[in-house]
Amino acid sequence: MLSKTSYGMSNKYEEFKIYLKKIGSGEFTGKSLTRMESAKAMKLMLTKQASAAQVGAFMIAHRIRRPKPEELAGMIDAYLKLGPKIKSNKNQRQPIFFGMPFDGRTKTSPIYPLTTLLLLSQKQPVIFHGGSRMPVKYGITHNELFQALGINLSGLSIEQLQRFFNHNELALIHQPDHFPLAEHLISYRDQIGKRPPLASMELIWNSHQGNHLHISGYVHSPTEERHWKTLELMGEKNIITVKGLEGGIDLSVNHSTTIGYYKNQQGKREVFHPKDYECSGEDIKWKDIEEWKRFAFEALAGQGPLIDALHWNAGIYFFYAGLSPDIKEGINKAKSVINEGDAMHKLEQLINWRKKNID
Repeated sequence: MLSKTSYGMSNKYEEFKIYLKKIGSGEFTGKSLTRMESAKAMKLMLTKQASAAQVGAFMIAHRIRRPKPEELAGMIDAYLKLGPKIKSNKNQRQPIFFGMPFDGRTKTSPIYPLTTLLLLSQKQPVIFHGGSRMPVKYGITHNELFQALGINLSGLSIEQLQRFFNHNELALIHQPDHFPLAEHLISYRDQIGKRPPLASMELIWNSHQGNHLHISGYVHSPTEERHWKTLELMGEKNIITVKGLEGGIDLSVNHSTTIGYYKNQQGKREVFHPKDYECSGEDIKWKDIEEWKRFAFEALAGQGPLIDALHWNAGIYFFYAGLSPDIKEGINKAKSVINEGDAMHKLEQLINWRKKNID
């Protein structure tokens, strides 16, 4: 009689089969995992205690039936336990965490690196996380955009990153550098050809310990409701969700943007029209990094095709960060910061600090 080991199966994969059977049993008999089960399943995948076939099957099954908030919370629990951590100084402002798709941008020119510089110039800390080019879009990444501006945010140990954040109030949790356990799961995205449920979890996983303003993007409306419920389970206090360009946090200047705010188990949504604030224009299409670099430095100098988008995005986030009493004043403040060269000066400080203290 053939045994399990006759087919090359190892006993170490037996536990994961329990969770796979539960979510992969079909439309009528399949069940959701509990938060604890989801955390255990995610831990097994991260620590390579699930076979390649099991991981692929899990990702497809979860994509078909969509993970529940409790399951997403369990996945985040595993990331929080095994992944990198960063914290704020006692004298720092509450940071903004920006959650965006890890597979980057391919259609529109990003604004958020420039918005970030304006926020940093006002001593507003900002935290990102992401990785290298990855499936399914293989879009431009956070680090590539900041490198185009002259500042390399990769290649730091977590201790170096913490020190950089303490002094400069900017941090990029870069998955290849800081979370190799999660990095080994990237190949599955290409093999299954679809964004797995990990992609939804990545939008809202946050490695910052302590209070922060949690801002994440999304594409489809049901995603927002699921994120609200998940983040409530995670104990997040201040949650903003943005139906932004390509699922990110950049607001369009070509059409209205819906922004949701969730606090004390109550959510509300507002629709913002750039034309109401004299910021309407065209969303600039993405071409390549060289063109974006030219447009970016023009915007930091107060001109060029990205300037309206920068005024609009910075104005909105100045308001939500509490740096201005309303959006109109936020836009005026953004214009003043740009005209006075504060954002460009902050970029120079970042570049010089890294060269002097790390490189």
